[in-house]
Amino acid sequence: MDHNAFGRRRLLGWGGLAAAGVLAAGTPLVGALPGRAAPAPTDDPIRAYEKYLAKLAADGKFSGVVLLVHRGGTVLSRGYGMADREKKIPNGAHTAFTLSSAGKPFHAVAIMRLAQEGKVRLYDTLGTHLTGYAKDISEQVTIHHLLTASAGINAPELDNERVFRSREEVHTYYAQWSRQAKLVVPPGSGDQGHTDGAGAGITMVALIIEAVTGKTYWDYVQESIFGRCGMTGSGFFTRPRWLTDERIAHPYMALADGSQVDAIRNLDKSSPVSYMLGKNPGRAFIDAPGDGGFVTAPDLVRFARALGDGTLLDPPWADVLTAPNTPHAPQTQGLQAAPGDASFGAYGMPVKITSGQWQWSRGGANPGVGAAWTIYPDSGWVSVILANSDGAPLQEIAAREEQAVLGRS
Repeated sequence: MDHNAFGRRRLLGWGGLAAAGVLAAGTPLVGALPGRAAPAPTDDPIRAYEKYLAKLAADGKFSGVVLLVHRGGTVLSRGYGMADREKKIPNGAHTAFTLSSAGKPFHAVAIMRLAQEGKVRLYDTLGTHLTGYAKDISEQVTIHHLLTASAGINAPELDNERVFRSREEVHTYYAQWSRQAKLVVPPGSGDQGHTDGAGAGITMVALIIEAVTGKTYWDYVQESIFGRCGMTGSGFFTRPRWLTDERIAHPYMALADGSQVDAIRNLDKSSPVSYMLGKNPGRAFIDAPGDGGFVTAPDLVRFARALGDGTLLDPPWADVLTAPNTPHAPQTQGLQAAPGDASFGAYGMPVKITSGQWQWSRGGANPGVGAAWTIYPDSGWVSVILANSDGAPLQEIAAREEQAVLGRS
């Protein structure tokens, strides 16, 4: 394969994201991004997707925003439900949502910027930059292993009941927690099924970024990613700001009796859902280093554009970031996997081939929180789905979005 040609083709696909307009009936994200609109026929698959979302919202199963951009034109932009039910503030273009794991690619982009500048090397071991870790981890685990979740480490369970009170407390807790990790299988081996230390690995990358730059992870990402991309509505906001800033969506968490509460206003309440048992996102004073963040839907489109036009990474380094490195079983999200479809791990995000084109995406979930964004570099699409209440069938929504995009590509 001509990798240079691949890079040029990818940049051409992303280059169409230079501007985006607004098109939607009902509750459009007015002011989302300036630019031209791309109208769609009434029988277009995008319209079917829009009707599906409207039905979910009418049934109380979706609260949030969706944004679909194609080569500079916003094809669909809608807000549904309330960002703050108590104050009756609707979700809209300027509403920032917490991303949970959907923000993890930021740490990968940040470390890649330092690699591009020659300040770190992807084969550097952890001990090259940090101290206080077990000798085998310090000497064997590399930045590449951490970015691909192949470090072979286990970490203790996090204390989900703890209510943090400051940035410093959060930072100290996660730094100490990551240093309790143990090596359980050889780094880079194929036997990663018995490990559960990806979260600690992300914290390790964030701590490397801090050691190299002399800044907190939150400040470095704010300056070098959000600032460079023009993501003016995004940041690593603290709990006090989450409570008072009317532009930030509150997470509505389902309880065992089926009712929903504002998680940020009810820190004593926890999720009863098995994979989120005991969690409440409001207990975090600020997101853990390397994780999360708050963004608006238009800002995620700006992030996608900046990945493709050289704003964040030079083209060769952007190629390294999204290069498939570990084959995975296809995640079809309700779609029938076609012959030739394939899924892989990349740095900080999964990538896959669907219907002959690449997709780069990341999702995240927490009680009252759902997020998913996808870049289609070959056809110039970007999709954003952000939710602030439990009960939204996020995987099904993402599958419907994929069907709509592939139907229009």
